[in-house]
Amino acid sequence: MQQFISKSKNLVVLTGNAHSRLAANICEHLQIPIGKSVTSRFSDGEIFTEIQQNVRGCEVFVVQPTCAPANDNLFELLIMIDALKRASAAEITAVLPYFGYARQDRKVAPRTPISAKLISDLLSTAGATRVLSIDLHAGQIQGFFNIPFDHIFGMPILLDHMRQHYHGKDLVIVSPDAGGTERARAYAKRLHAQIAMIDKRRERANISQVMNVVGDVQGKIAILLDDIVDTAGTLVNAADALKSRGALEVVAYATHGVLSGKAIDRLMQSSIQKLVVTDTIPQDKNLSLCPKLEVLTVAPLLAEAIRRIHVGESVSSLFV
Repeated sequence: MQQFISKSKNLVVLTGNAHSRLAANICEHLQIPIGKSVTSRFSDGEIFTEIQQNVRGCEVFVVQPTCAPANDNLFELLIMIDALKRASAAEITAVLPYFGYARQDRKVAPRTPISAKLISDLLSTAGATRVLSIDLHAGQIQGFFNIPFDHIFGMPILLDHMRQHYHGKDLVIVSPDAGGTERARAYAKRLHAQIAMIDKRRERANISQVMNVVGDVQGKIAILLDDIVDTAGTLVNAADALKSRGALEVVAYATHGVLSGKAIDRLMQSSIQKLVVTDTIPQDKNLSLCPKLEVLTVAPLLAEAIRRIHVGESVSSLFV
């Protein structure tokens, strides 16, 4: 990417402690130095942030996924935004490669919260003027915000990897649940592949049971496609079902590798040959524990989105 000259406000990219490597890679693609800030804690655990450069009148992007520890990372983000607002930054964009609490987007039972809406209110109240995120679990979360929300997709990155490794092979794109069928169809169309779906029943949170495979997977390479892999129970059960229906090989792709609890152990013992995720969530520790895991970077995608927002170009045209 060629270095560009700002049309008006200076561009600053800052980060908290959640994913400084991703922010540094974004700045490398933008050919700008990473912004100077320090986030620390008092002895009682309170978070303190200091912006160590002049941001008055600047357009600032704060890169901070709200992954585990979700509450600490979220509060770091909120406090950084507040510090920037009080330092007279002209515009503050919260860049959330992974939007934590996105799965709590509706009331699933009486007297339960809609936590994703609460997070949207907190970001706006703190002083964010725009939000940029990748592959929301539920697209309607954009409607929770009264500020601009740029929702971009990890599809170009995952698609390129699929084409490089499985071009010309007999593929079937599999959605692990009914909700992901539209996503699977979009990938299958671009890869000229067939689609299938796993019909599952979920007894309670983080526990799923595969019931049936809808579609022909016999003798094909099955690509399981999801947006989030958390405990990996769904993927492992789905992979077993696909193998029992005659799939030659099962490979899983997901944008966000949460990989909590016993996820790594499940993956290692499963029939999944490879799990490909992006670095919207840091994976350094998991990579050392799981040779089946492969990580693709979203830094070029986020850098281009930030550049387009800054100079006033279309973000949606990235995917048209």
